Amino acid sequence: MHVASAPAPSPKKRSLLQSFDFLGILAIHGGTVWAFYRGATWSLVGIALATYVLRMFAITAVYHRYFGHRAYKTSRPFQFLLALLGTTATQKGPLWWAGTHLFYNKSSATEKDVHSPLRRGFYWSHMGWWLSNEHENSPHDTIRDYAKFPELRFLDRFHLVGPALIIGATLAFGFDVFLWGYVVSTCVLMHATFTINSLAHVWGARRYATTDTSRNNPWLAILTLGEGWHNNHHHYMASANQGFFWWEIDVSYYVLRALAAVGLVWDLRKVPDHVKTRDLVRVVGERAPLLLAKAGVDAAPDSAPAPVVGAVDEAAA
Repeated sequence: MHVASAPAPSPKKRSLLQSFDFLGILAIHGGTVWAFYRGATWSLVGIALATYVLRMFAITAVYHRYFGHRAYKTSRPFQFLLALLGTTATQKGPLWWAGTHLFYNKSSATEKDVHSPLRRGFYWSHMGWWLSNEHENSPHDTIRDYAKFPELRFLDRFHLVGPALIIGATLAFGFDVFLWGYVVSTCVLMHATFTINSLAHVWGARRYATTDTSRNNPWLAILTLGEGWHNNHHHYMASANQGFFWWEIDVSYYVLRALAAVGLVWDLRKVPDHVKTRDLVRVVGERAPLLLAKAGVDAAPDSAPAPVVGAVDEAAA
């Protein structure tokens, strides 16, 4: 059996904003090459690492777990500060990010899935979808509870305010600080984030029989402060922790626990114990149509376990 490919989107003229974004991404990659050519000191590498970790937390714990899945609560002023921090990652605004992500989650087992490399190839799942016309506008209808806040709509519309702030802050300390603290850091941050869309759907182990192709990958979890436990997340999306077990490193959740300890956030949602042992691949078999099709296996009826396909994480036993 062959995996059916989704039809290629009809070409559309690139908008002015898209052209700006595309040129900006090219500049970031070119600037990263230039930064390495100029060389670096340990201080510059440390600055790049610090701005990377801070902004990766903003993507994972703020854009994804808070705005995307409402995994915890916070005050309106701190919500704004978190959203502002998120814009510094140069991945558009909080409403666009979360709304597009929710659309992806709803379509993750269909032909509209934007992330699985098995649908439209690695480049599309990694970042092609992000640069396309198909997801240019903020889908406010899917995130109305946050879209009601005018300050969030402002940040979403003028999301370049975040990059402007960090560019200005790093340039104040010199051109090399700008190159490493913003350009190199942003380039690595961008691709690290997108590995969850691409690599975490083909590289790793499947503990839970989700209908999508998500996998758990400890190396990606370290790189993305916890997002690499992607199969866990697709099994139970509402949780503030994506590392379900103590040995699954989830730095974003550790920071959220610290923020909760001082009262800045609260009501952190955790995965119930009974959910951790439900729908294990080793018990029920594989249920992802794409993975079954790739293996040449017809989907089994609901009354019987489907064949086990691919890597299985036995640690969930």
